[in-house]
Amino acid sequence: METRHRISHRYARELDLPSLFRPVALREAGDAFAHAAANAGALGAGALVYVGRFNLAEFAIVLEPEQPLERALLSFYVAMVALADTLAALAPPEKPITIDWPDAIRIDGGLIGGGRLGWPPEAEGHAVPAWLVFGAAIRIASIDDRGPGLHPLATALQDEGFGEIGAERFIETFARHLMAAIDRWQERGFSPLIREYAARLDKGAGIEIDGKGDAHFRRGQSTTRSLASALKQPTWLDLKTAEPLL
Repeated sequence: METRHRISHRYARELDLPSLFRPVALREAGDAFAHAAANAGALGAGALVYVGRFNLAEFAIVLEPEQPLERALLSFYVAMVALADTLAALAPPEKPITIDWPDAIRIDGGLIGGGRLGWPPEAEGHAVPAWLVFGAAIRIASIDDRGPGLHPLATALQDEGFGEIGAERFIETFARHLMAAIDRWQERGFSPLIREYAARLDKGAGIEIDGKGDAHFRRGQSTTRSLASALKQPTWLDLKTAEPLL
């Protein structure tokens, strides 16, 4: 706990973001996703809530979709592409970056974090939701003094050779990649973006994603999983610590 306090206790500097976004800073004890979801109506589209930590890039963006919920959920894939693109842009050369459907991201096999999506609980599939919130958390540094290797299924950016990349720089880079991904979605449609997302999936999983965003698992016994159902509980999140699993 002393180590955790030491590396987390700091204030985040204000972010340098594209004009589409408005930064909303929380202290290190805050929960960016919960704050954005609870205050989405007041914050409005483009609000980017972030938490000032040394070991974690934690942030959430409020969106105001113009499409019914069942279609608006596809924006999750767009944001995940932006998240993977951010890691690829900052990573050392040839560093493998993969996605576990639908929401977890790994670097060279180690869990680094992931994304999540929230919407009003009363929203229905054929109605336009009042808001969406995309949130993410990426582990910047290990908080264990015993160093990398203690948790072989998890990793951190500093352990993977990313250098001294702070949370602020990561979030700023993500915001720019998100804008680029949204532009591609608007200009070319959903199919090219889903191909970019699918290219990050484990090739051995045999997953195909349809136009609704649902996943069809072809390996072994064929199964289909709903994107909306899968997003209700992030696969990468430790509910006790509110950080990526170790």
